[in-house]
Amino acid sequence: MILKPAVACSALLTTLLSLPAAADASFERCIGELRAEAQTRGIRTETFDALTRALEPDRSVLDQLDYQPEFRTPIWDYLSGLVDDERIADGQAMMAQWATTLQEVETRYGIDRATIVAVWGIESNFGRNFGKRPLLASLSTLSCFGRRQSFFRSEFFATLKIIESGDVDAARLTGSWAGAFGHTQFMPSTFARVAVDFDGDGRRDLIDSIPDALASTANFLAQAGWVSGQPWGHEVTLPAGFDFALAGRHNKRSIAEWGRLGVRRIDGLPLEPSTTAAAILLPAGEGGPIFLVQRNFEALYSYNTAETYALAIAHLSDRLRGGGAFVKPWPTDDPGLSRTERREVQALLTRLGYPVGEIDGIIGKTSREAIQDVQKTNGLEPDGRAGRYMLRVLRRLAGEAQGGGS
Repeated sequence: MILKPAVACSALLTTLLSLPAAADASFERCIGELRAEAQTRGIRTETFDALTRALEPDRSVLDQLDYQPEFRTPIWDYLSGLVDDERIADGQAMMAQWATTLQEVETRYGIDRATIVAVWGIESNFGRNFGKRPLLASLSTLSCFGRRQSFFRSEFFATLKIIESGDVDAARLTGSWAGAFGHTQFMPSTFARVAVDFDGDGRRDLIDSIPDALASTANFLAQAGWVSGQPWGHEVTLPAGFDFALAGRHNKRSIAEWGRLGVRRIDGLPLEPSTTAAAILLPAGEGGPIFLVQRNFEALYSYNTAETYALAIAHLSDRLRGGGAFVKPWPTDDPGLSRTERREVQALLTRLGYPVGEIDGIIGKTSREAIQDVQKTNGLEPDGRAGRYMLRVLRRLAGEAQGGGS
């Protein structure tokens, strides 16, 4: 049953009043400030009071402000867990299952299905990982403490409006530490700007409506300047003596001009003599794969403003179309692990007596600390990284432990 906004707020108020009041005085003062500002943004006082009366700060989200894997994780680690055989197979299955909807979305917005499904896969693993943090708790905390409070206040108010409009019930709004939610992890302000009701039920719902989520993602990319029919880019090779000062996402030249400078596709074929603007991207320096990226890469970049993220979406979309892995290897002698291998790391740590929690393939804080302890014990650099070398170490240690106990 879908409750009208006023009824939903009344029911939620009854629930919230049964919870203990927030004890943090500074948080309570901040909520008072937010209440006054909410009125100027057109949010009803009764809505604000019902949704905030029993809120308590979740200070754990503050630890996440300066830890974003897109910027801190080696790119070969970042991509190996996002674009692996498991996700490719799942994505192709989703393309088949939702073929009719994806065809309709393609027709309306001009975004190809592989790209839409790639976003879906990387953002929430096809709806399996929405995030478990209540948005109101996370965003109210970030609105009151830490840096970027102005940004998070806007997201907090946008969340209140989503609930007040009746699009999504407050109890369903859980997501990432920063407030992204749903199948394709929109921030609340992004939801307000581009989410669409594609299934025609009168609500824009990125949580319980896959058609709404896929179409909203396509609408986002269309508004971000996606050019239908163009690729995001190509893996390329550079000529000897290439001036690396010419590289960088903002240093655009026509594809034809790059060709005249000696840039070629990775398969050795010349670039097309096109006037389309493109840039040279070296995400791991000149020793790793090199890419010529076009306008559609910029559209992907705008989804999460990280080049590594955009490359993950781009690469997964290519793999969903049947393309292969990058030709040039990453410049490391210790490659990253797939999610299957990461689950093995966690299972091995568990066998060695470390309580890492759920075996989910996500190397979080607990798993990293366990790896660091193993590294210290065995005279290794305690960086907490789960790479191919560490997997071999854990296999050996688990085997020795099993042999010693038999």
